[in-house]
Amino acid sequence: MADNIRSMRMSIINDKIFQCVQSTCLPFLNLTTSSILQCQIDCLNRNQCMVVTFYKSNLQCQLFNDSLNQNGNMSNEMNVVTMISIVGTRYPPDLTLIPTSTTSTSSSTSSTSSTSSSTSTSSSSSTTTEAPRVWKTTGSMSYTRQYNTASVLANGNVLVTGGYNGGFLNTAELYNPSTGTWTTTGSMGSMRAGHRASVLANGTVLVTGGYNGNYLNSAELYNPSTGNWTTTGNMGSMRSDHTASILANGNMLVTGGFISSYLNSAELYNPSIGNWTTTGSMSYTRGYHTASVLANGNVLVTGGYNGGFLNTAELYNPSTSTWTATGNMGSMRSDHTASVLANGTVLITGGYSGSYLNSAELY
Repeated sequence: MADNIRSMRMSIINDKIFQCVQSTCLPFLNLTTSSILQCQIDCLNRNQCMVVTFYKSNLQCQLFNDSLNQNGNMSNEMNVVTMISIVGTRYPPDLTLIPTSTTSTSSSTSSTSSTSSSTSTSSSSSTTTEAPRVWKTTGSMSYTRQYNTASVLANGNVLVTGGYNGGFLNTAELYNPSTGTWTTTGSMGSMRAGHRASVLANGTVLVTGGYNGNYLNSAELYNPSTGNWTTTGNMGSMRSDHTASILANGNMLVTGGFISSYLNSAELYNPSIGNWTTTGSMSYTRGYHTASVLANGNVLVTGGYNGGFLNTAELYNPSTSTWTATGNMGSMRSDHTASVLANGTVLITGGYSGSYLNSAELY
């Protein structure tokens, strides 16, 4: 995102403006932008930006820094969206700049009829050289695992859950980027592989569904403050290899997946009350697909598999709870990736459709 490719995970809160207990807490920058997406991009381009407040009525964008140290709180106001960073980092890491110096010497000579003098002056210039980016190993997990999840927490640690290594796992562990080490944390109530994990606006992690010899509709919440898991409401349908997306209103949308057949159903989780409600069904049954939350709040679902490989795509509108078809991808794909770029387009890469793919497309 921009040249520095900054990335942030933000909690989006509607009809709230950011304020501080401290009277000196003011936005460090006020802008007039063309859209909420441009407001987000302006924040991404400034390292100190941690909070964005966007006024829909006049397109005003306010940028705040270091919300935690400023004791941020919220105030009600209509037609406003506030976005608070819960994880901010930079991918790839900042370049290492190696200063190098070069010195040049110039001499000048002046003379008069009675004396002769020589003056030597030196000047220095400094340049920087980009160090090459390299991969290096870091600490190994306590357990071998695949079909697991990994979630970046608000404190920057990474929570890994479940998976399969010849047996199904309920274990969880935390990676500390500062030390490069792993520590075990509380185990889930159920063993799971092919499940999904999502970081909610309050910082807890919601794990849904999966498979452990039986397909699961159960869900549980991880509390990073205590390292403990608690059960929450069950989904209406068992499902594995589904998608889970956090919407702008803080609810989570789950789509598709597989039990004994592929699903087109979708459900919404409300973190405030811990229950699920059904919402509109997709036009196609799908598993191994992707779901991406767009800048306008809609959700783009692409591809997948339902007994045949799919190139279809459809859009979910949270305001109406309905799905509409959109343009098909150029290639059928399952197990691919989808990434929302800074300009609002979606990059689709790779996948499988009877053979492995290296192609990519933009939506």
